[in-house]
This record gives sequence, structure tokens and C-alpha cells, in this order.
Amino acid sequence: MIFGYARISTSDQSLEGQTDALTAAGAERIFADTISGTKRERPELAQLLDQLRNSDVVTVTKYDRLARSLHDLLDIVKAIEERGAGFRSLAEDVDTTTPAGRLIFHVFASIAQFERERISERTKEGLQAARKRGRVGGRPPALTADQKAEARRMRDEEGRSIADIARLFKVSETTVRRVI
Repeated sequence: MIFGYARISTSDQSLEGQTDALTAAGAERIFADTISGTKRERPELAQLLDQLRNSDVVTVTKYDRLARSLHDLLDIVKAIEERGAGFRSLAEDVDTTTPAGRLIFHVFASIAQFERERISERTKEGLQAARKRGRVGGRPPALTADQKAEARRMRDEEGRSIADIARLFKVSETTVRRVI
């Protein structure tokens, strides 16, 4: 049996394009989630995996409909293969029911992993170069050193509540707690 899996991130998007493509590809039953691909718990995907039997095929329109990260994609495809089923992606033209398809899938996965690691390296190099030039990334502090000292003084000497101090400085109570 050919199962289709479609996913959109938000309810203002449409599943129609994916479901039409999956139906045209021969999907007899389509499971669809409206949830971020980064979420591991996807009810329809879990139901699909539970129903898989030997020689079934899970079809998606693109890799990113099944998973947002390489690690998750490999885990899900492994779970599919452990049930004796195959995986097919229409856009990337990959079909793991054939030896060549399995090879191509793993080559694509390796290239994607390599590229993600290179992006991470370039980002770290860029941050390091910026630090050498005196630039520090991240969010600026909510309170200056003088404001922090004043907040401590107000709490210790005046006995003001954290909520009161937070209102005066227009910051969250958590920020004040961190300072004090």
C-alpha cells in the first residue's frame, strides 16, 4: 500500500497542493499534520508509522514535509525501513525501495549534513572575527550597571518589592531577580 504524508506548519496554509501530488503519485491513504516539522510528536505521522506493514511505501512531496533536520529525517526513514516499508520523496526523486534509491538517499543526507556543519563553522568563524574587532553579539542588557546598583539599593535599603522595582525600570521581574 502507498501511504502519503503531508504537513503544513500553520492552519493558514493549504494542504491541497501536497495531497493532489500524493494522490497523483498513487497514495491510497494520506495522513496530514498541521504542526511544525521541528516537533517530534506529530499525531498523524505516528498513526502512519503504526499502520506500516512490509512492502508499504511512505510518500512525501519533499523531504522537509517529513522532517526539518537531517537527524530527524534519518530517524524517521529508519523507522519506516524497520517496518519493512520504503520511503519515496517526489521532489528529490528518491525511492528507498531500490538499492540505487537507498544509495542516493544516503548521499543526499550526507551532503545535507556536511553543508549544515559548514554553515555552523562559517557562523562561528564570523562571530570570532567580530569579537576580535570588539563587537559582541547578543541582546543588549536591559539594565545598565548604575541601574543594577540602584535596583539592589532599592531592595536592600528601601525594602521595595521586586514587582515595584520592575515597574519603575520597565523590565520584567525575572530581570530584577537576576540582578538582585
